[in-house]
Amino acid sequence: MNGIMEAGTTTLAPPRAHTRHTASDADCDAFVRDLYDRYGPLLVRYATRLLDGDWHKAEDILQETAARAWKNGRFLGTCDHIRPWLFTVARNLVIDHHRARRNRPLELMPVEDLDASWDSTESTITTHAVLKALRELNEQQRTVIRLMYYLECSVAEAAEHLGVPPGTVKSRAFYAVRALRRALEKEGVLAG
Repeated sequence: MNGIMEAGTTTLAPPRAHTRHTASDADCDAFVRDLYDRYGPLLVRYATRLLDGDWHKAEDILQETAARAWKNGRFLGTCDHIRPWLFTVARNLVIDHHRARRNRPLELMPVEDLDASWDSTESTITTHAVLKALRELNEQQRTVIRLMYYLECSVAEAAEHLGVPPGTVKSRAFYAVRALRRALEKEGVLAG
């Protein structure tokens, strides 16, 4: 039996979770500072990947992960053994964020603020004209427009994706938009 013999009686040893060190709040603060130093940049990069490049939300995830580590600091042990726990907490927080965004109800807008002149037929015709104009562009121009305007990538993200310097992305975007404008003027969508 797993116990300690004292004066002829058997008492069970306390559970392992309770035998870990108990630390003061100052120790917990030092513990969290150490976590930020060791794992902060790694956790932000990890959360950023899971959040499709949203650094600001990734920093929020890091702060919440650190807060939970601080709250549970007395039971987590040394920093060397908590890396999996930190990454699991960060992943779960990102999952919660995605679920909340998916389940958040749409914001309602007053009827007076809606554009009453919107015409679905005109919008459909314009969409077809834009798609036709995009087909007239070369592949390089279409790619940079898709990355920067449809996928809303930053210049740096587009440059990384394309494997070219940011200045090249800016130049390509400028010429692609200019070519698209000319094609739309030719279609009669834009006034020349």
